[in-house]
Order: sequence, then C-alpha cells, then structure tokens
Amino acid sequence: MTEYRAPLKDIRFALRHAADLDALAEMDAYAHAEPDLVDGLLDEAARFFEQVVAPTNRDGDTIGAVRNGDGSITTAPGHAKAYGQMCDAGWGGIGFPEEYGGGGLPWLLSIAVQEMMTSANMGLSLCPLLTQGAIDALLRHGTEIQKETYLRKMVTGEWTGSMNLTEPQAGSDVGALSTMAVPADDGTWLITGQKIFITYGDHDMAENIVHLVLARTPGSPPGTKGISLFIVPKFLVNDDGTLGPANDLSCVSIEHKLGIHASPTCVMSYGDNDGAIGYLLGEENQGMRCMFTMMNNARLSVGLEGVALAERAYQQALSYSHDRFQGSAIGADPGTDSPIVDHPDVQRMLLDMRSSIAAIRGLCYRNAEALDIAAGATDDNTRQRAGELAALLTPLSKSWSTDLGCELTSIGIQVHGGMGFIEETGAAQYFRDARIAPIYEGTNGIQAIDLVGRKLGLRGGGVIADHLGSIAATVASMEGLDGLESVQTTLATALDAVTAATEWVA
Repeated sequence: MTEYRAPLKDIRFALRHAADLDALAEMDAYAHAEPDLVDGLLDEAARFFEQVVAPTNRDGDTIGAVRNGDGSITTAPGHAKAYGQMCDAGWGGIGFPEEYGGGGLPWLLSIAVQEMMTSANMGLSLCPLLTQGAIDALLRHGTEIQKETYLRKMVTGEWTGSMNLTEPQAGSDVGALSTMAVPADDGTWLITGQKIFITYGDHDMAENIVHLVLARTPGSPPGTKGISLFIVPKFLVNDDGTLGPANDLSCVSIEHKLGIHASPTCVMSYGDNDGAIGYLLGEENQGMRCMFTMMNNARLSVGLEGVALAERAYQQALSYSHDRFQGSAIGADPGTDSPIVDHPDVQRMLLDMRSSIAAIRGLCYRNAEALDIAAGATDDNTRQRAGELAALLTPLSKSWSTDLGCELTSIGIQVHGGMGFIEETGAAQYFRDARIAPIYEGTNGIQAIDLVGRKLGLRGGGVIADHLGSIAATVASMEGLDGLESVQTTLATALDAVTAATEWVA
C-alpha cells in the first residue's frame, strides 16, 4: 500500500479557484483566515495526517473494530491514540465558533482538512464526521443549557456524537420508525427502542458519546410529522459538567461489513431496563427538521469521501504504474519491458482519475464556500442567495462525488491488473470503503428526488437559473483564449444539455 501524500497543490488550487477563499477572508466573520495562517495550517494538516493517521489505515481495514465479551468496543490498534492526537491538535474543531473552543475558520478550510483526514483513514474519519453533524444540530436547535453542557467537549473531540435514525423496518422510510419517548416527571424523556447501522455508536476513543436519537412521543402524528429528536448521552452529565452514571443504552452487536472496517457500525438498544434518559432537542414533532441540519452537514462530508478515496486510489495506481514493467510501449526498443504508465490505456485511466478528482473536489469546495457565505455575509440578500446555492449543490456533491468515488476506485484496481484484485496490494480497500458512500446519509436515488422535487424549484427555478448563468459567463470568458477551444466547446455543450433538462423538468 502506497504511503499517502496530501495533494496540497491541488487543494490550494481548489480553495482559490473552484472556491474563493481569499474573498471569504475579506468578510469580517473570517478576517483571521489570512494567507500565512491558511498555508501554515494546510502544511501542518498534511504532515499530521500523512505521519500520524495514514499509518493506522491498514490495521483499521485488516483488524477493524471488535466487540468484546463484556459488550465494550475496542477500535483497531493505534486508532484511539491517533484520535487523541487529533483532538489535542484541534483538527476536528477548526470550523466551529471560538466561543465553544473552535477555530472560527471558514467551513471551506475545515472541508480541506477533512479531505486529508478521510484519505488518510476513512474508517477513523467517520467519528469526527458524525460529531461535526451533531455539533451543527446542537448549535442551531439546542437550548443555551444544552449548548453549554455538550458543545465544548464535542468541539474538542473529548466527547463524540452519533446519529440514530435507522431501524430494521425504517431505513429510507424514516417515518416508519417505532422507537418511543415517554415524558418523565422531571422534564426528561425515557427512550425505548432499537437502532441499527449506527456509526461509532460505541467505541473506546472518547469518554462520552452524545447520541441524537429520533423517536415518537405518545399521541404523535403518523409518519415523519410525528418524529422528535432527543439528546441521549452514553453517560449522564452532572450539573458541574462531570460525568455521572451510565445511561440505559448499549451496543448489542456490530455489523460485519464490506468496507470501513475501522468504524464500528452498531446495533444500539435503548431502555432495556428503566428507559434511557433523553432530552428534547428542538420542538416536539419537529425532529426531522432538526435532524436534516445534521444530515445536510453529513451529506457534504460524504460527498467528500468520494473525493478523498479516489485521491488515495489515484496515488496508489500512479505509483504502481511507474513500478510495474510489462510489455514494450509504443516507441520503446523492441524486446524491452516498459513501465505500464507508458501504455496509452493506462495513461487514459490515470488521466480520467486525475481530472475527475479535480472536478468533484471543486464541486464540494464550492458547496462549502456557499455555506460560509450564507453564515458569514452581512447582507441579507447575499446570505439568502448563498444558502439557496448550498441547498442546490448539496445533493449534487453527495451523489455525483460518491458515484465517481466508486467508479474511480474501481479504475484504480484496473490499473493494477490482477494485482489489484489481491488484497495485499491495498488497492481493493478503497473500492470497498467507497461503496457505502452512495448508500448512507440518503441514497443517491433519494438525492436525485431531492434535487428534482425540491431544489430545482427553489425561488421558482431562479436558483438553478442563476447557477447556470454563472457557468454561461465562464463559457463566454474563454472566447478567444488559445488552447481552451475544446474546453469551451465541451462546457458549452454540457451547459446546453443541463439547461434543456431543467427546463423540461420545470
């Protein structure tokens, strides 16, 4: 398995050309994101994830997380230590508010760091990914007491978060869930039920886990209109912030999966005894609205998984293509073996990988920039337009990036030939890990429904029209530029096709 090297040149290009980090730094909200700070942060992130996290990737895949006889979960060797070092360095919190211990930097920078983290070890990266989504939900919907109780520890990574939606009978149809929440006399709620496919539902890397659990309350309406969201910590928190007794919840098993073996995917049971104590997050029967805050955060991060795994697969395929000699390439001396990178078909595959990675990275970074503008602009109209663009791009970032992630990691195997099918080379892991990304956090089919049914109609179709207009301006700007004629023609053709399709849908 080839050592990971963070593609800093490509990341910096995407930050400043696919997105516009320099323009973000001109906003008061992100004024401290100065070029020297950004460059130093990226350099240090690259060093950290190359040297500390990436070496844990192989054990994460081959050994993985295990459930012990006493029901506890042990992560793969080196993972708890690497996670602790990640927390000490503050990598999980750079995009969160300074008042809760975060760095207050643009989410765009957090996404760039997250790409490196995911390339280094996707299975490990899922823990901070879910924690980030839980933090976002608490920031937007939590009471002041809830924020003070949980956010500082979660931003530092000392406590982690999980998202509990799925049940055996309730997958994409979340409205079919049956977990119950009954009010207690002290204002808390008692949660009973079972959840499946819970990423990092239990583990040994943090001292507490803050579960966000969807459940029904007595007399609630059927379907998604009757779902509420609850904070259900693994350990209850005392008034002084210290940890109290264990809550009535447990991991009863972990799944045996195709990939992401480092990540414990848990079956969680709530309330086997007296009921797990939970705290209502947001309003009763408004759980889906609150949970979508967390899911939309996760959907962009999952899209980035396609970028990160494709990048790792490309690096390994490129290295192998230089080291593997086979056959005489066109123009080589007869009878001499050439590195396979000299063969046209291998060159085609590598170029396909590299160019596609640049495209999906650019999309995800542009999506993150729109979120930053929506959060940091001082003008109401600018914030609204940016929020609309982020809403439009999120299903595209999630679905297209993860579809390509599967395709490109498969191409990476193909570059290796037969050795790609052999686990010892490590090429297959990226494909196995990538295969979950089009499925979880809303299948890519659901992303398509969201795009067509909701997002294309935003502002009466004005949001997609504005976005296509900006692409048309790019096409026009290439007029007369030497060497870009074919690029201009290809982009114009694609623009015409998308315009026709969206007009037909409308």
